[in-house]
Amino acid sequence: MRQGFCLLIALAGAQWTIAGELSVRVHDNEGQPVANVAVFIKQEGVAIDAAHQPLSAIMDQRDAQFVPHILVVEKGAAVEFPNSDVVAHHVYSFSRPNNFVLPLYKGLPPAPISFDHDGVVTLGCNIHDGMLGYIVVVDSSVFGMTDESGFVSLTVDDAASDFEVSIWSPRIRDAKDPIMQRVSAVPNASVSFDLRKSLRPAHVEHGGSVEWGEY
Repeated sequence: MRQGFCLLIALAGAQWTIAGELSVRVHDNEGQPVANVAVFIKQEGVAIDAAHQPLSAIMDQRDAQFVPHILVVEKGAAVEFPNSDVVAHHVYSFSRPNNFVLPLYKGLPPAPISFDHDGVVTLGCNIHDGMLGYIVVVDSSVFGMTDESGFVSLTVDDAASDFEVSIWSPRIRDAKDPIMQRVSAVPNASVSFDLRKSLRPAHVEHGGSVEWGEY
């Protein structure tokens, strides 16, 4: 348990077999579901496939916004940054060691950006101050985002001995690093993160209620 949240683990069923699904729910300090939270799981006791390659991904730019606002990718993934706007953008990140710069461009840059280190990459545009986005680079192949009900179900390996479940959102206070909890392998596990502190306001398009310094 870390400051700002508590975690509950609920078990369903009596058979000691793993269904291959791990359900995660995130609630705020008033018990309301929290959408668009990055969730990722490290699996212990599972052999790593030497032939495994991270999936590529796309962080688009539309209506002077990064789309999606939060993108989760596996460490080593290549991310393309197409500019679907009619105006040019100058995309950059100061988040070391994943920092990069894509000078002013339209359309598709010459090559995707590979993210070889896990961590949160904060994105900006030198031309449009209201553009703000995040890439959450995770050392895991099991990840997703919570829906409007604060829920995501992720497929896990039946052979895993236990799991380390992590969540991250720019709205969670005191969460520069992901909030993590180890969960022993159990049948039909359901993990609930109940945040104790109020959330930061959600990002509003075109530079609304949240500025850079508030994240």
